[in-house]
Amino acid sequence: MPEVKTGQLWTKTKDELTKKLDELKAELQNLRVQKMTGGAASKLTRIHDVRKSIAKVLTVINAQQRHQLRLFYKGKKYLPLDLRPKKTRAIRRRLTAHEASLKTEKEKKKLTHFPQRKYAVKA
Repeated sequence: MPEVKTGQLWTKTKDELTKKLDELKAELQNLRVQKMTGGAASKLTRIHDVRKSIAKVLTVINAQQRHQLRLFYKGKKYLPLDLRPKKTRAIRRRLTAHEASLKTEKEKKKLTHFPQRKYAVKA
């Protein structure tokens, strides 16, 4: 089997990807058995390629799954934690722009009763 090309995987359906994954896992199992029984060195170098191919297929499956979840939760009030932006802990805990702009009752009264003074500057 030739190495899996990631570009070709994106067009496949989930069923085709799982079938490909099963084939690769079976091939890896056979190669590991050959390694234990003392197979040819050319076969043993193939283990690395098969493992990388499995990783590529799993990456595409996971990316497609996350994309579907993003579509499902679009417009909903809450988003699962793993789909939210990571940023930093401090940024995530910071007040939102709306929360920061809110004023207390005391502040509102002070602003209405003591507005900013306007001065006419003589030029």
